Amino acid sequence: KGHTTGPSLSNDRLYKFAYTAEVYVDQAKASLQKSAGYRFSSGVDVNLLWRNPDNDDDQLIKVTIRDVQVENVNERPADKSIFQGKSTEKIIGKEYLKALQRPMVLELARGKVQNFYSYENEPGFTQNLKRGLASLFQLQLHSGTAREADISGKCNITYQVRQDQVTKIKDLDSCEIEKTGFTSHNQILDVSTKATSATIYVLEDSFIKSIKAEENFVFFLNSRRKAGAKIVSKQRLELQSAQAGPGLIAGKHVAGVIKTLDSSYVSMPLVAETVKSECKKCPSLSEHWKSIKEHMHPEKLSKAEAARSFLSFIQNIRRATKEEILQIVKTENKELLPQIVDAITSAQTPESLQAILEFLDFKDASTSVLQERFLYACGFASHPNEMLLKSLTSKFKGDIANEEIRETLVIVMGALIRKLCDREGCKLPAVVEAKKLILGRLEKPKKDENVRMYLLALKNALLPEAIPLLLKYAESEEGHISNIAATALQRYNPSFLNNEVKKTMNRIYHQNRKVHEKTVRTTAAAIILNSNPSYMEVKNILLSIGELPLEMNKYMLSVIQDIIQFEMPSSKIVRQVLKDMRAQNYERFSKPGSSSAYTGYITRGPDISSTYSLDILYSGSGILRRSNLNIQIFDRNAQLHAGQVVIEAQGLESIIAATPDEGEENLDSFAGTSAILFDVQLRPVTFFQGYGDLMSKMLSATGEPMSVVKGLILLTDYSQEFQLQSGPRASADFHGGLAIDISGGMEFSLWYRESKTNVKNRIAMFVAGNTEVDSFFVKTGMETTMEIETALDFISTVQFSQYPFLVCMQMDRVGSPFRRSVTKYESLPSGRRYTVRRGKAEELAGCEYPLHQENSNMCRKVFSTSSDSSSSWF
Repeated sequence: KGHTTGPSLSNDRLYKFAYTAEVYVDQAKASLQKSAGYRFSSGVDVNLLWRNPDNDDDQLIKVTIRDVQVENVNERPADKSIFQGKSTEKIIGKEYLKALQRPMVLELARGKVQNFYSYENEPGFTQNLKRGLASLFQLQLHSGTAREADISGKCNITYQVRQDQVTKIKDLDSCEIEKTGFTSHNQILDVSTKATSATIYVLEDSFIKSIKAEENFVFFLNSRRKAGAKIVSKQRLELQSAQAGPGLIAGKHVAGVIKTLDSSYVSMPLVAETVKSECKKCPSLSEHWKSIKEHMHPEKLSKAEAARSFLSFIQNIRRATKEEILQIVKTENKELLPQIVDAITSAQTPESLQAILEFLDFKDASTSVLQERFLYACGFASHPNEMLLKSLTSKFKGDIANEEIRETLVIVMGALIRKLCDREGCKLPAVVEAKKLILGRLEKPKKDENVRMYLLALKNALLPEAIPLLLKYAESEEGHISNIAATALQRYNPSFLNNEVKKTMNRIYHQNRKVHEKTVRTTAAAIILNSNPSYMEVKNILLSIGELPLEMNKYMLSVIQDIIQFEMPSSKIVRQVLKDMRAQNYERFSKPGSSSAYTGYITRGPDISSTYSLDILYSGSGILRRSNLNIQIFDRNAQLHAGQVVIEAQGLESIIAATPDEGEENLDSFAGTSAILFDVQLRPVTFFQGYGDLMSKMLSATGEPMSVVKGLILLTDYSQEFQLQSGPRASADFHGGLAIDISGGMEFSLWYRESKTNVKNRIAMFVAGNTEVDSFFVKTGMETTMEIETALDFISTVQFSQYPFLVCMQMDRVGSPFRRSVTKYESLPSGRRYTVRRGKAEELAGCEYPLHQENSNMCRKVFSTSSDSSSSWF
């Protein structure tokens, strides 16, 4: 026996062990005293059946579970225990208990489990509990690393051996096992996990005296790490006694011995089998819909309850068949359908996609609202697949009644290309085909081709190979088109923008080849200043200030000041250049104007921060050219463009009989808005196009804002299942939904020579997390919820009766209720349930965001003059 490298059992002995397996579920930072969970305990008998006559180290051992008990994991009064007054047989079920107590046989060779023998027709969950115990018998008696298969899959294991103690560390991230689930597309909206497993063995007389194993899974919402959860699984096996036991079975080979013992035994994998528990009391899809539909009316879309209902509806749709889904959309009334379409599309199952594609008819212009909601929900998809892009491409090639839907469709295809490429899917056939279609239509556009929509698609796709095309359109085209191409380049990560890009942007800004509009020139400057600019590039931009049209001058000056004040990446080089230009800047930097650029923080937190930037560019006559509000969210490693609302106007000088700026004499009258939401560029909306349209809109203007975006968006979508080494399955689901209502408006009063733009953002967010352990006979888990309702208003008032005209910008957030709750639960299949809930509500005070000092001074003037005039509008 001296040469064995694994534990060795003595002949004719029966080893009696006490075994416990505990599960705890709680908040990430909580101690385990008040956790939800349960304890499974039993006796375990182990004896040697056979030893290979040619190799002492090859042994067959029999392992039998007996005297099973299930109880609370923490002390609790009897009336708070779901197990109170129930026998083990009642809790686990007679057949299951019988199966659990049938012995298993393990073949151990050098301490590793070579074969796991059990009965074929046993339920999966009792087999897994046995596998959890069997896996504990696997160890090696020398330090080093190994790749081993046990209940958790095939994993990397590290052993540290000191005298009679062995520590076994399992790297759970390395385990190869069938995984199901998905994660969110953007890291900021996703969940981080940390999993650890360690087992300590104490040996005595070359066999096991005790085993202690602990496994931890921790889950954090990246955007709010406080809202974390953990699952702890502990196992203990302790030797109680060793007594005289049955003798060995004679035989040369394992197979013969097993046959002698019981011919029903079969060798099975030690890796856990996937078992799913059926939902016994789940409502049908239509029952569930009836219970939530009152919260889904359009006027309730800025309430947290709408977002909560949306999330629960998605979970139910994910379990539904195509027929069940179609039954709802075909019978529901018109005003609820857009919200239903949001949910069906966000569910992202093959059934939900087939149902919605069968329901929507793109040849029918009367349902374009639903078509648009479907397309945007595709654009926001949390984990889109190739099938979705393929379906959209084939729709694009077919007949589409509404041209705006056709535009939206190709713009969304761009967003899906980017999401699939981000997940190593750029070479998938559907992605290759969609890229070819978009790039092809821009490389050789037909006469009257709608070039704009393909450029907007590239603004979403951000393909490195599209950069040369975008440069061509930015520099050689006019108006809108060059503007979209330039703003598309602005969305690329600066690492993609090579010298060719910078040369072109410098030519556009300095107008080396032709005259460009202010909007395109300022975008070109922003790209240069954001892409690690050289000393000369910064110097040339600074030298240009003073030579620019009045308002652009003021705007560029404001951009430079903002870079310095907000410590942007290029602030260092800008400061360096300014030092060298000290003598000559007063004359240049003191020109008047009302345009501005400003960046500030909305929140600065330990996990994430968010910033807003607001820049406004006017024409020399005091009419708005562009206002741009951006909201960015970022953590240490990632960034998310949460929102952008751009309002653009051009060619409006004729209304107030003013002179257009250089290069803008021939621009058609136009005003419109364009939005980016969660990194997805939406289809721009036009307020008016052409002088006639403008006059009719002005004369009938009510000042009512026009809806830019309305709907429900699935933001966080995380669902993973895990195998616990003690046998049960665990799952973690985190879902975050957003109900959003953004509207923008532009009012105009010729009488008072005043204009107003107003962007209202109404938002409600609901996040729900459920971490659960399911052992068939008992479920235990924890639900966490967070909800907030808020509104962000951005108003700019311009009075252009004098020069420089007066501009007042206001950005306000209303007081916002913030509520969170934690519910821990344990339940039996019979319906007996124990829950404990804690909640907290607080009001986040409203505030007015500080813009620059100059703006504050101007607002005082605006409000003192506007109170003199009555406020009647057209």
